[in-house]
Amino acid sequence: MAETIRGKEVSQVDIEAWVEEAEAGYDVPALIQRGRGRPGRGAQPSQVVAVRFTPEEIAELDARAHDQHLTRSAFIREKALA
Repeated sequence: MAETIRGKEVSQVDIEAWVEEAEAGYDVPALIQRGRGRPGRGAQPSQVVAVRFTPEEIAELDARAHDQHLTRSAFIREKALA
């Protein structure tokens, strides 16, 4: 059985290339600088505000957001700040 990562088959050549890359070393400051999690939306950290919706309301939000080519979060922000 072949090894896979996220459904893609991994060959011995792939593994050897990763070993060479690791043995050459990584730029640790560059890796740390990227940070973790979602990218920020501004200079200051964002705050999460919980809002409860029924499944029907979520379906309606998603449909309206899709129609406007927005994510659910972007759609809610736009409407909340209008």
